[in-house]
Amino acid sequence: MPTVSAYAATAPDTPLTRTTITRRDPGPHDVAFDIAFAGICHSDIHTVKGEWGLPQYPVVPGHEIAGIVTAVGPEVTKFRVGDRVGVGCFVDSCRECANCQAGLEQYCTGGGMIGTYAGVGRDGQPTQGGYSGSIVVDENYVLSIPDEIPLDAAAPLLCAGVTTYSPLRHWNVGPGKRIAVIGLGGLGHMAVKLGAAMGAEVTVLSQSLKKMEDGLRLGARHYHATSDRQTFKDLRNRFDVILNTVSASLDLGAYLNLLTLDGTLVELGMPEQALTVPPSPLVRMRRSVTGSLIGGIAETQEMLNFCAQHGVQPEIEVIEPDYINTAYERVLASDVRYRFVIDTASLRQP
Repeated sequence: MPTVSAYAATAPDTPLTRTTITRRDPGPHDVAFDIAFAGICHSDIHTVKGEWGLPQYPVVPGHEIAGIVTAVGPEVTKFRVGDRVGVGCFVDSCRECANCQAGLEQYCTGGGMIGTYAGVGRDGQPTQGGYSGSIVVDENYVLSIPDEIPLDAAAPLLCAGVTTYSPLRHWNVGPGKRIAVIGLGGLGHMAVKLGAAMGAEVTVLSQSLKKMEDGLRLGARHYHATSDRQTFKDLRNRFDVILNTVSASLDLGAYLNLLTLDGTLVELGMPEQALTVPPSPLVRMRRSVTGSLIGGIAETQEMLNFCAQHGVQPEIEVIEPDYINTAYERVLASDVRYRFVIDTASLRQP
């Protein structure tokens, strides 16, 4: 089995360090590719710090992965050497349950999707993610990256992109719809770009106005500070859909009152604390609170094609692997506009 360099967490309270890991030899349906870029998602930080339960250490994070195919198994039909490809948040699922059959592998009920990292593969071995030089994945869980999207920009689309694209599509966002995006971070800035590209009227709801210029540049028509209580009076009953992209405890009642009749608030962030939903704003206007988790393989490919067609790309800051720990600190301080992407070239050799 080939050996490759990677950055791994060995405990919840220690920095990530350079190490080596092994990748399996490509099987009949496997695609092997050199990783060119890997995005840093807040989920990576939650996982390595054990905030969602302790993973099996060491763990190599990274589920926004883009690169170039180097080998394919003899029965692979979808890809060939030299193709531009990506892998998102999962690398397998049961393939048999109704959700998998419907292309909703992220909601697999036959044991759950197998995460790109901190999961257990069919071979019984822990999965390791994209902060590494290469990876081997079954072709059914590999995405084709259109030529119009640079590989560094493509990486964040495989989580941040599809996490916001999926609910926008599911709740039929388009011309004539008014949507609000809570938070202008890694997820939020993609929600703004995608919502605008779909033809919706987009409003950003942020704690302050310090990113207002960015929000309007990215495609929002309006930008309001939620620290100003007048915002919640002025925008009452205004929005068809609200996407909550922040992982913080919010006064959901206040935000629900911003929805119109039959409006929906979609929870995308995963705060550690439970969210309290008051019944009155739900009952009075038949509003809904729901959630959405990334997207299936077919929808992720659809998202990539949509972004290529409409020129939608994330705002990124490319870093070297030895900057990962500093990048984590900056993510926690909300000091990134708007996604860190690791150039993994130096990790392609042991």
